[in-house]
Amino acid sequence: MIRIEECKLDLNFTENDLTERICKILHVRAEELLSVEVVRKAVDARKKPHLACVLTVDVQVKKEKAVAHRGGRASLKIMEPIRYHFPKCSAKKGGTRPVVIGSGPCGLLCTYELALHGFRPILLERGSEVDARCRKVQHFFSTGTLDPANNAQFGEGGAGTFSDGKLNTSIKDPSGRGREVLKLFVAMGADPDILSDAKPHLGTDALIGILKNLRRRITELGGTMRFDSCVTDLMTKDGTLTGLRINGDTIMETDTAVLSIGHSARDTIRMLRGKGLLMEPKPFAVGFRIEHPQTWIDISQYGFSDHSVISAAPYKLTAQAEGRGVYSFCMCPGGYVINASSEPEMLCVNGMSYSDRAGANANSAIVVTVKPEDVKGDDPLAFLAFQETLERKAFILAGGAIPQQLYGDFLKNRISTAYGAFESTTKGAHAFANLRDLLPPAMTDAFLSGMARFGRQIQDFDRTDAILSGIESRTSSPVRIKRDVQGVSSIKGLYPAGEGAGYAGGIISAAVDGIRTAEQVAIRLSAQPDSVAAAAQGAVNRNE
Repeated sequence: MIRIEECKLDLNFTENDLTERICKILHVRAEELLSVEVVRKAVDARKKPHLACVLTVDVQVKKEKAVAHRGGRASLKIMEPIRYHFPKCSAKKGGTRPVVIGSGPCGLLCTYELALHGFRPILLERGSEVDARCRKVQHFFSTGTLDPANNAQFGEGGAGTFSDGKLNTSIKDPSGRGREVLKLFVAMGADPDILSDAKPHLGTDALIGILKNLRRRITELGGTMRFDSCVTDLMTKDGTLTGLRINGDTIMETDTAVLSIGHSARDTIRMLRGKGLLMEPKPFAVGFRIEHPQTWIDISQYGFSDHSVISAAPYKLTAQAEGRGVYSFCMCPGGYVINASSEPEMLCVNGMSYSDRAGANANSAIVVTVKPEDVKGDDPLAFLAFQETLERKAFILAGGAIPQQLYGDFLKNRISTAYGAFESTTKGAHAFANLRDLLPPAMTDAFLSGMARFGRQIQDFDRTDAILSGIESRTSSPVRIKRDVQGVSSIKGLYPAGEGAGYAGGIISAAVDGIRTAEQVAIRLSAQPDSVAAAAQGAVNRNE
């Protein structure tokens, strides 16, 4: 297979345009092309408003080496396609049914792979199935009445369900697990464009149907999904898992469980800490959501705004300020700022978009890294406690509504009284408050320095009527649960995985870690001889 990189075409190219361009690059006739696959598609806006598409294309032709040499371009590569392979192992007849705790992307992909290969997993989720969850979340947005088990963090699909559904990731993928995730999403109803878009996304509305299709498929494969089932305790003997307590009263016997609990399961983290599970604090970042008019971002990024030609523009900003990283996080074109709280009398925000990204505003979090000196003591849960302190303050600021402030008023340390040239787009009640004292002074200084720099990267990004909402605190888990090379925690049989355990940061990386953990669980429970299982584990380790 020949990979062509930097294949540039007009924004609205046709299949014929692509074929002609490939033929010109490779010096072949169209009938010599055996297959063509676009594996990456990005927008080149360096000469805005004249935009172009830059493609990476995999092409199969006869006599590939000769054709690649004849092309004579550095952007041509001969390569073998990466195909994902689950380890060669099989479930023992009547053997242990592994339990997966949490139905975010990590838990779902782990459950799916285990079910696909005959291990009949049981998935436990503290919240409800996605339709019931959505009704409860909408009720919270309308009334402010929080259901701690069903909100923007908990319920089928995890935190990713109420987000933009962004699928871009910076992780390396030599094993092909990430591609396997995208292919599964397409099989479950996602737009096939996610297989090639440089910045793919699903949208909250599309995720709902994908989740239901995936649940149906897991059940067909022999898996079981149990909702409204919160793991409240572990049963152990001599450092080995023997069972789980569910909802405080029901005991489920098992010696194998995957902890894919998400970054907001603080009650579970504290329970695990009480059980002596080894964990450590993990750096994360906090800050504020910022809103701008989407048409203004479009013009800044593309030179024009016409969503019939190109979808709403994203942006990405990074800086070093006051010895800290300051950066945009979870940017949502045409999105909404949402109340993403999951505990009473605490408040945090997030961003979400629907699949059409048609909202009036763009929003992203502008966050500042938290340093060890920002917290007191060296307890593994010190960062978690710091996170909670910020969320309590945010709740108090506006009586449980999302506290907001224009950036110009933030600079002047005064409460805003009205919006400027545009209004906020939110899910949940919001009210003006002074956000200036939410963060410690050193972090506030870094935020202000970062904003000044971003105002030069995107002209007037720091405009005085930009709308801030607080507080963005759930950027990633503030804790990492330790695991060995086989994926096992300090309690034998317990597998920490995904974002909540500190090993991922987003939908794709969490899903990839879920697949990796499924492989390790399958090897442990395999009916194959120990030598075969050891070889399979070695293959998994080599692909990390």
